[in-house]
Amino acid sequence: MRRAWFLLLALFVLPTAALAQSITTDSHTLQEMLSEIRQLRKDLQTTSVASQRAQILLYRLQSQQAAVARAQQRTDEVRSRVADSQAGVRHFTSEIERAEASLNETQNSAERQQAEGMLAAAKRELESQKAAEQDWETKEAEAVQNLRSEESKLAALEEQLDRLDSDLTKESR
Repeated sequence: MRRAWFLLLALFVLPTAALAQSITTDSHTLQEMLSEIRQLRKDLQTTSVASQRAQILLYRLQSQQAAVARAQQRTDEVRSRVADSQAGVRHFTSEIERAEASLNETQNSAERQQAEGMLAAAKRELESQKAAEQDWETKEAEAVQNLRSEESKLAALEEQLDRLDSDLTKESR
């Protein structure tokens, strides 16, 4: 009879202990899976935020590149105007020299009067060209300063993009 009780006890107690161990193992596995899912969710959120930051930064970078291109175009236009003004100054300087040479060589009063009129007109135009040259040189300095400012902003954005790339590279390892 003892054997029967022992057998009965063994049949009911041992499976219960094994079942409890199985439930503990299942619960532990479930907790690990839940922890892994939470970590994946956190990683996905981090990646999503980083992706949004990268998109915003790329948009700002494109906008700033366009601003630099506009500033460069403006600087080139102003430099062209400066060169045109300088050419005008050289032209009227040579006109004045020719008019003065013609005035010195001319004995005829009609020709002399015409040379004096040309000389006066050339001097007025020279002064006008010098004033325009000075204005364009001022505008050139402003345009160059604006270009440097825009290039500086672009460099800062490129630096931010490099840092973001570096951060993402570190996170992916």
